Amino acid sequence: MPTEPAIGYAHPTDPFLHGLYAALHDSQAQAKFRAIRPWPVGCVFIEHPGMTMEDIRGHFRLMREYGFTALKQCQTCPGTDNAAVMHLAIDEGITPWWYGEAGWEPPTAELLKRLGIEADTPIERLRENPAWIEHQKRVYHERVDREAGRGSKKASTTQEPDRKRGAGWVPSVQPDFKFELDEAQAPLFIDWLKREYSDIATLNDAWNVHHCMAPGPMGRPEMGGDGVGWRSWEHLQGEVVDVINTGFREFRRIRDVLRYKADNYINWLRDRLDTQIEAEPHAPVRAGGEMGLFLPFAARGTDMEGIAELMKDRGSFYPSFHPAWHFEEVDFEGTRPMYMQSSITTDWFKGGWNATWESTGGPQQMTGHKAPFVPEVREKKPGFTVDGATMTQLMLSWIAGGYRGFGIWCWSIRTFGWEGGEFALLDRNSRPTDRTLAVGQIGKACRRMRDELWTAKKEPTVGIFQDWDMEAYWAAASIGGRDFFKKEPIRARIGISRALINGNVPFEHVTATDLRMGLADRYRVIYMPACLALDQELLGLLRDYVQRGGRVVLDAPGGWYDTMGRIMQSDDGSPFEQLFGCRLADFQYNSKPQRLWTIAGEAMPDSTILELQPTTASVQTTFDGGKPAVTVNRLGAGDARVIAYEASRHVTQAGNTAGEAALRDIVLDGIQLPYACDEAIVYRLAAEGADHYFLLNDGPESRATLRTPAYTYAGATDAVTGEALDLSQPIPIPAHSGRWVRAENTA
Repeated sequence: MPTEPAIGYAHPTDPFLHGLYAALHDSQAQAKFRAIRPWPVGCVFIEHPGMTMEDIRGHFRLMREYGFTALKQCQTCPGTDNAAVMHLAIDEGITPWWYGEAGWEPPTAELLKRLGIEADTPIERLRENPAWIEHQKRVYHERVDREAGRGSKKASTTQEPDRKRGAGWVPSVQPDFKFELDEAQAPLFIDWLKREYSDIATLNDAWNVHHCMAPGPMGRPEMGGDGVGWRSWEHLQGEVVDVINTGFREFRRIRDVLRYKADNYINWLRDRLDTQIEAEPHAPVRAGGEMGLFLPFAARGTDMEGIAELMKDRGSFYPSFHPAWHFEEVDFEGTRPMYMQSSITTDWFKGGWNATWESTGGPQQMTGHKAPFVPEVREKKPGFTVDGATMTQLMLSWIAGGYRGFGIWCWSIRTFGWEGGEFALLDRNSRPTDRTLAVGQIGKACRRMRDELWTAKKEPTVGIFQDWDMEAYWAAASIGGRDFFKKEPIRARIGISRALINGNVPFEHVTATDLRMGLADRYRVIYMPACLALDQELLGLLRDYVQRGGRVVLDAPGGWYDTMGRIMQSDDGSPFEQLFGCRLADFQYNSKPQRLWTIAGEAMPDSTILELQPTTASVQTTFDGGKPAVTVNRLGAGDARVIAYEASRHVTQAGNTAGEAALRDIVLDGIQLPYACDEAIVYRLAAEGADHYFLLNDGPESRATLRTPAYTYAGATDAVTGEALDLSQPIPIPAHSGRWVRAENTA
């Protein structure tokens, strides 16, 4: 990982900082994947009662015929020899694990010599070499036998706590997705605090015990205080559970509990993954989640970016992808959240191998698991039509987001009870469907172009800022009966993503970690949605970025706190004022029953309102009555903007086209987009030799004209069918589906 920040505008040959991007999660493991360039097209095989081995062989041959190359899982009936089924899959050309060729023994010079293969054989030819293929089949057969021999013992090796690592872990309480601290965690939490803070005095300061009315031992007799805070770690340890579980009015300690739990889980996960790697060094592992990515992760004591970092040396980072389970936070909307979810996975693991290794394959309505437990959607029935068109949109959104491989649940249906008849690529009679064909055709295209697609990169105009610490303060504010708050940053992130998707604005998510590593100059604009807490040091970094020519946009209620949970200083000379050219005088609220803030006569929805006092900033838009609604502070070659209302959260829900357009106008003011299309959603990846465009249509059959003023192409084809396309003419797109266009670069 680089140690010195890079400056994009100082590198005209790499304006998107692709080199730095690739280095952020570079490792020996990731280098292996880039060299082999795997692209598994996988699915879960579920055996039905009465199947013979020949029946199973027939399914594997049908998989191969339709374009599938791997088993995401192999689920067999009681009494069936699972190892024998996996051996059968290998014989039929199906990898019996999710990772496909990524589990190959690496092509070292010694191995190639032993197999009689020339040392400089490129991977494109090696994949087709009979000696190489037969060797890897032997490797996989031996792996099946080893796994069968280990049986359940491989899971038992991680059941004892390892207190030598980081925060340590306690399996009985981790992960628990709750804020509270229990007695079993208390000593480990104290150990974590000792590593986080140099001494007890530093902790007292961080936990704000010297502030008026702070909970804790600060001279309040009922708290046993003496006016100086906790006197020692032992003093704190004796009452830390009560202090944490009852003292929710001070936010930094809540942040620390959530951070401890996130670190704790990562350490626990590291042990489990390393145990698997120790058993099978050439087999990659995966981690990420059987969960949607619209959840308030900080509030659950989970750090997805941290899990991605863990996978740098170990394998692939992934989410699961079941709309009925994971899209309740977006009211079970489909088309746009597909890309939002795939994009943020890739963006957390920049430069690493991302894919979806647990994804829906068929219709679902009876078993949307979470809906009954989420009050906002309890009365909604999360049913989905998942046909060939839906699967086309899903897969194109996955590829456009940066995924390199697929794992579908499932090939054949469950035959009873929970999920019976749902989620499958085959129909209830075990016959192929239009979704089987759609997935297989796109999978074949990906494998055919995998060498090119592994070079494909996003080239974003906007970076949507996402930060675990910032979201942790929203989580802290939600403790004590205000559960709504923890979801606010996710709603805001969804809103700005929606506005950019609907305007065909190329974007990706950028984290505080990315910015500290020098990635800011990859983006023309960095948008900071609902950033309740801001890091003062990061504001200085962003000021430098703006002076070099970037643009920062902050909306409400950004800048309420700093990362110690204290009121953000915004007076003259503060990092906030130097960047944005204004002071935060107060935070108001627009509420229809009480008072309305309006712009040009239009009432704002319920919203936090920033009372801004410009210093060096100019006022671009005012509320009716004259108070600033949008300010612009010009610094060097760029500018920093503040939107004094919740602009991103206003467009969380679909349909607010005026709000989306107004938001894009503020974000893009003066910036020309590299491509445009009025009739379809468009995503783009830039690869060596060609650009790839993914056109999605969320309505009836239509024809879309793709305009690319920034690029010139030698020709274009449908990447799946090979049909020649004329980009000067409208491109037909089937209803609720999509098209994948490969535009060949000119020489």
